[in-house]
Amino acid sequence: MSDSRVEQLRQFFAISPHFGALGMELGEMGDGKAIVSMPYDERFIGDPETGVISGGAVSALMDTSSGAAVMCHSANAAVTATLDLRIDYMRPATPGQRITAHAECYQVTRSVAFVRAIATDDDTARPVATATGAFTFQRIEEGRS
Repeated sequence: MSDSRVEQLRQFFAISPHFGALGMELGEMGDGKAIVSMPYDERFIGDPETGVISGGAVSALMDTSSGAAVMCHSANAAVTATLDLRIDYMRPATPGQRITAHAECYQVTRSVAFVRAIATDDDTARPVATATGAFTFQRIEEGRS
């Protein structure tokens, strides 16, 4: 993936309202893989007694990382939308810790991409959640970047 394409994707996500509101940050991107992280934020606590981040915030992180992986695939997706996203929550994220999602677009058809993702906190050996999804996409027109 070219440096200019990476920069375009970084700019795209930087102006996304939910990306900014959740404090998400793009990590490595390329070859159908994307890493997106989100810091612990008390605004997104789902259980005030334990301080655990809500499943909705984790879902948004998994969806965003998966979409980013599609856009990083060699299929040259210009835009993408979630068709289906199944998330399995393995355990609560540890309060106070950053959550990081690693997504991989492993298969594309003419207009549908398939993705797997894993979210972890500092304990990378024990996933917080896993996801599988299908995303529709439109390819970048020939000659456009």
